Amino acid sequence: MKIRTNNEKAFTLVEMILAIGVAALVLIAVNAVLFTALHLRAVTTDVVDAATPVDQTFTFLRRDLQCVVTPTNGTSKFLSGTFKVGTVSSAGISEPVAAEIYTATGALSASSPWADIQRVTYELKNSTAVSGQRDLYRSVTRNLLYVATPEISDQLMLSGVESVKFSCYDGSRWLDAWDTSDATSVNTNLPLAVRVEIHMAGNDQTLEPIRLVVPIDSVARTNMVLASTTGN
Repeated sequence: MKIRTNNEKAFTLVEMILAIGVAALVLIAVNAVLFTALHLRAVTTDVVDAATPVDQTFTFLRRDLQCVVTPTNGTSKFLSGTFKVGTVSSAGISEPVAAEIYTATGALSASSPWADIQRVTYELKNSTAVSGQRDLYRSVTRNLLYVATPEISDQLMLSGVESVKFSCYDGSRWLDAWDTSDATSVNTNLPLAVRVEIHMAGNDQTLEPIRLVVPIDSVARTNMVLASTTGN
């Protein structure tokens, strides 16, 4: 009688244990990489979400300042394009504002009777959502020929702001106050540059504030009268 033997190869118990161990190590490595990627994604999302309002605020600030209207020697106090920085009062706003400027950033449309020049103010207001918190608002007045209380549109720019400061550069130094409508002031023209510093609430006040510097490119007004001569 012939005995048949099975010569087919099979995994031994040791090989199975080694394979399971290697698979477990691979799964642990994959899990660590996946967890790190998810954590990095969450951190990046938080950073982007936190930076987006600041970027949008600086976009509005830069555009308003770059399109600021040059003061003119006109009789109209509304369309003369006054430029005020510091703790100044503004028509229709009960509390002092940090800046009041006239800028050519108004959107033109067939349904709107206003020109592109609008009055824009930046000020801090108490938050209606979080008690004790202050928010940065951009207030816009389109009707510059108002005879009563102007209609003001408030736009929330940034929440949780500790302080906002505007400074103007006159060519040699930075000044915390600037008012082109003040006849007694030597600064009756636009500054050469404007610096905006924003301190966020809750941050370490020893850290540097968020800063934006915008150069102003404008033609300075003058009281000189150009004389012309004609020949015979």
